[in-house]
Amino acid sequence: MGEHVLVAPDKFKGSLTAAEVAGHVAAGLGVRAVELPVADGGDGTVDAVVACGFERIGVEVAGPLGEPVPAAYARRGDTAVIELAEASGLRRLTGELAPLTASSHGTGELIAHALRSGARRIVLGLGGSASTDGGAGMVTALGARLLDADGRELAPGGAALRELARIDLSGFADLSGVEVVVASDVDNPLLGPHGAAAVYGPQKGAGPGEVRLLDAALARLAAVATHTHGLVGAVEHDGTPRPMGVAGAPGAGAAGGVGFAALAFLGAEIRPGIDYLLDLLGFGEHLRDARLVITGEGSLDEQSLRGKAPVGVAQAAAKAGVPVVAVCGRRSLDDADLRAAGFEAAYALTDLEPDPARCMAGAGPLLERLAARIAEAHLA
Repeated sequence: MGEHVLVAPDKFKGSLTAAEVAGHVAAGLGVRAVELPVADGGDGTVDAVVACGFERIGVEVAGPLGEPVPAAYARRGDTAVIELAEASGLRRLTGELAPLTASSHGTGELIAHALRSGARRIVLGLGGSASTDGGAGMVTALGARLLDADGRELAPGGAALRELARIDLSGFADLSGVEVVVASDVDNPLLGPHGAAAVYGPQKGAGPGEVRLLDAALARLAAVATHTHGLVGAVEHDGTPRPMGVAGAPGAGAAGGVGFAALAFLGAEIRPGIDYLLDLLGFGEHLRDARLVITGEGSLDEQSLRGKAPVGVAQAAAKAGVPVVAVCGRRSLDDADLRAAGFEAAYALTDLEPDPARCMAGAGPLLERLAARIAEAHLA
């Protein structure tokens, strides 16, 4: 029998960080527990890796509308973990949404700072983006110049890309010898009905006309980049060029097209977010001699089945033959869905307190009560 319980949850959004969830669960178990907060590349990724031993580096950068915001990334050795939402996320918009003018510039500033600090591996977590600018802001922060037909630099935001005529990379950051990994579970291409503007634009405030405008603007970016820089490198498994080149690659549409810019200009590789971050955090080592894994997130639902952190944890634990249970604020998955995803059981705060507002306010003590139930049912 294993020696410890591995507590590896994601955050409970709007209530507790992943580290806080892990702490409360461990406190309620009454047995030896190893706390390993996790994330899948979205909001909370920096917090999770800092809780696991990375150093938090604070930097003031441009927010989605150009205003200065305090942001942070995480660093250990020559590896930097950068969370787009820290600089360019919807949560940085204090007023109305800005689907046409919001920019990813601050994310590029975080990458530039990490490079200046000696990072040779950049892990870029995508999620919660406020912009649909194809990563244009990010690459301008790294020294690219996006110019119109008269040689003038474009204004920030996705809409301005309609006027793009030329991309000048003469002053672009030197990324030779730097590994860039995009941690994302989004497999959308850049363009079309499943692309960045069509699928995610409405979440950022874009109406139907603005979605069409942004899709055309992103198409312009892809066309100019492909024409001027030969970005036809994306291929199918049989080696034939993929239609639309890099723009058609799975994940190019992530974070309003930042995935495209990472592939096209940073030479990035896109990896499943939770799988990559579990490797980075040493999940496999902590799993050795574990008798049980407890994972979870705020809402265990259909979205969870699409590559979110708890399912990634469950799949990794299953390969090692370690049983997994989940904790959550609420759940809408039935028992059959849970078993198919690799969970023995799931325990929700709403099992103890049906009022969602009280659940969020008192999540910590409620988690400790759930942990005591888990210990009684699975560790006796």
